[in-house]
Amino acid sequence: MYPEKGAKRPDPMDFGRGLTPGLGVNLLVTDVDAAARFQMEVLGAEVVYWEEQFAIMRFAGTIWQLHSDWSYRDNAFRGSVEGAEARGAGAELRLYGADPDACVERARARDAIVLAASMDKPHGLREAAIVDDDGYVWVPSAALPADA
Repeated sequence: MYPEKGAKRPDPMDFGRGLTPGLGVNLLVTDVDAAARFQMEVLGAEVVYWEEQFAIMRFAGTIWQLHSDWSYRDNAFRGSVEGAEARGAGAELRLYGADPDACVERARARDAIVLAASMDKPHGLREAAIVDDDGYVWVPSAALPADA
């Protein structure tokens, strides 16, 4: 179920050059292993690559990265999370195409915080809101049928 850590490490230069234009997200997390497992088990994300301090995640063609504090030790952004209780405060991470009902069920099985159970919204999506261990709010969302 989980890929071997450190296996199939992408060449950093090739990986960076291969990113397509658009939004990129790096999440600073307290524990890369725990964050990656939460995202796999609850959200259905795939681990492209992971190691102790870093991971590349993918869902529905979208890639994001997880970084430990150590991996950001020389980055000015690190200071923005030092001492923060909930690192994800103010951010909402949306996974379009993720089944919100299944994600909520898996989150509850892990005793994760479900801020909002699945519900149909007037903007054409069924969505839920789930909090991970670092305080990031994930919103799995699926399009409602045209006749809804």
